Amino acid sequence: MSAFDARDLLDCYARGVFPMADAREDARVFLIDPERRGVIPLDRFHVSRRLARTVRGDPFEVRFDTAFHQVVLECAASGPGRTETWINRPIEALYLELHALRRAHSVECWQDGELVGGLYGVSLRGAFFGESMFSRRRDASKVALVHLVARLIAGGFVLLDAQFMTDHLSQFGAEEIGRAAYHRRLAKALTVEADFYVGGGTAGASTGGAALGSGAGAGGATILGGGVTDLAGGSSSSLGSAAAGALAAGGRAGSAAATVGAGAAALQLIAQAS
Repeated sequence: MSAFDARDLLDCYARGVFPMADAREDARVFLIDPERRGVIPLDRFHVSRRLARTVRGDPFEVRFDTAFHQVVLECAASGPGRTETWINRPIEALYLELHALRRAHSVECWQDGELVGGLYGVSLRGAFFGESMFSRRRDASKVALVHLVARLIAGGFVLLDAQFMTDHLSQFGAEEIGRAAYHRRLAKALTVEADFYVGGGTAGASTGGAALGSGAGAGGATILGGGVTDLAGGSSSSLGSAAAGALAAGGRAGSAAATVGAGAAALQLIAQAS
């Protein structure tokens, strides 16, 4: 029998199943289909006033898919109050395979040349499956999540799977639904032709492991999904020209600053979707 590979894992996601492990050094991988599922409605994503101010200030350089493996390793690293992680080495290898297939993506927050926060996840048609996030600076993972949601909206995604519901996720409008309801939403999302790389852009910069939603402060790690790139193209017509320009510029490495900051453009996209 052939080994379980990334394409087999994509088939699992299509059935509503995702992998977990008991510990970093435990080679066993379990496939999970929880009775209750956490999801973040993209049309009701909530950004607090304080976080919105932070996002508009563009405290981080937000990049997409430029350091995927590093993000996974940061999510798998131990931190205060958490000595073990569900991201073991076989799972790490599977996500690297998915990344090579352009199905796993990272959103990264950089500051002074250092990766200080981010998240990663898996895209499949109109669904995005959040996996893990980490933060080494205040709000870094939250800023990454805001940019992820804006990119998913622009790309036509209809489902953001957060896996497990937590108090941390509730601040963003996340909700918990039953297995049957989740599978119905997933089935609908799999009929949607979403585009993680809207406009055909390439990975670049936007100016500006535990399980998903357990909360990540400085030095902590959490779970959530992420990864995006260029927002130029078909979906731009629904945006103001300034916001579209900023987000499109954000998808290209080394691009010049756009008319409005990437953070403001992301918030505009989220507001328009609500």
